[in-house]
Amino acid sequence: MLDIAKIRSEFPSLDRLVNGKPLIYLDNTATSQTPDRVIEAVREMYVDHKANVHRGVHTLSQEATEMQERTRRHLAKYLNAGSEKEIIFTRGTTEALNLVASSLGKIIPEDSEIILTVMEHHSNIVPWQLLQASNPGMKIRVVNINDRGELDLDQYRSLFNEKTRIAAFCHVSNVLGTINPVKEMTRIAHEHGAIAVIDGAQASPHLHIDVKDLDCDFYAFSAHKMYGPSGIGVLYGKEKLLERMPPYQGGGEMISHVSFEGTTFADLPFKFEAGTPDFVGIAAFDEALNFLESTGLDAIEAHEEKLLRLATDGLRDVAPGVRIFGEASHKSAVLSFLVGDEHPYDFGMLLDGLGVAVRTGHHCAQPLMERLGIPGTVRASFAVYNTEEEVGQFLKAVERVASMLG
Repeated sequence: MLDIAKIRSEFPSLDRLVNGKPLIYLDNTATSQTPDRVIEAVREMYVDHKANVHRGVHTLSQEATEMQERTRRHLAKYLNAGSEKEIIFTRGTTEALNLVASSLGKIIPEDSEIILTVMEHHSNIVPWQLLQASNPGMKIRVVNINDRGELDLDQYRSLFNEKTRIAAFCHVSNVLGTINPVKEMTRIAHEHGAIAVIDGAQASPHLHIDVKDLDCDFYAFSAHKMYGPSGIGVLYGKEKLLERMPPYQGGGEMISHVSFEGTTFADLPFKFEAGTPDFVGIAAFDEALNFLESTGLDAIEAHEEKLLRLATDGLRDVAPGVRIFGEASHKSAVLSFLVGDEHPYDFGMLLDGLGVAVRTGHHCAQPLMERLGIPGTVRASFAVYNTEEEVGQFLKAVERVASMLG
């Protein structure tokens, strides 16, 4: 059993008032709150260890370098990667996916086909469209969902042909909460000689990620959704593929030798890490990983599933005419809904007046909204520090707003 009171005591932001009401933070899919240990790690880096990494022989630089590389080693172990060389630091999931699309796109045929799903975040759609725009012979094929919000795996299988080079799909939908069968999807992609790219932004705070077990070629996620600092992302990539791919950006750190006659590039992972990284955030991310591991991902998942069940069952009772989007048999702690024909923005603003923070809109998933035939949803998403009492307050707030709007 988790000691939720103790866990909450580590998150100072949860103590504030919003509009005179205790904050109930249910926008965790967008970003999680940050525990004291991570905040203190950021402060310590700025106060005691701030110096550029991999550049200096002096003590501060050596300390900062070691603290950054400690996080890389930790991530390699956390993901069960084959080597720390397979861990690339980026600014977030979005940049990680852009890196893959841009760099991988230079080594696949111009008439390649790419498979995406209708539930992708824009970050896993637009980079591939940009690649397609520079290679007019490329085609993007899209997997649809059923009415429960589950991918049509038969259609997925049918889309592969001899020109398919890449299949890119999310591990967990940021709108529907659907947990996709990414191991099976990766296996199918490999059967057809295609590369599997997984957007893990929504899975990484909740699920065990074992990249060897998944056998995926790339896996991308962000620290700020994992109780860590903002502005830090991670790209796992198989070493053999990263070695083949050209650099994504040029500049300092990613070079071996530069002359006006030509440049040679650094070894992995630095070939893909041009410029000064956010070494402060990277070092602090280590503490967020410690928090997840010490709390226990299995316990976190079980707690969040309980909150999701309570909220889902309760929502149907308190809000007549409620429509829930995403009722897959296997889903994460995301609850997207509409009440009648009320606009999600209006609903979210009124919930905020009661101290409840939710997300409203299309959630950077406009193709999915088109598939669902709606402009957007109200989305409540849960984290380890949320409580059953907060779920009850959320449901009371929804009931009140629904009655206010008629």
